[in-house]
Amino acid sequence: MGGGMEMRKNHWIEEWATARENLEHHFRWTRRNLALAGIFGIAVPVLVYKGIYRQRFCQSSPFSYDDI
Repeated sequence: MGGGMEMRKNHWIEEWATARENLEHHFRWTRRNLALAGIFGIAVPVLVYKGIYRQRFCQSSPFSYDDI
């Protein structure tokens, strides 16, 4: 009834999927990985927070927060 629908597997996609599934078994902390974790895990969030904080609280506004 529903036969004849087999597909040829793409070797490169299957290789990539296998590597992705086993990433936690083969991952190693290298200098590059530590640098990337530091940049995107610590530096970027801190810079985003500081930018939002400055934009929200350090700009002049028509009202004072002391009135609240």
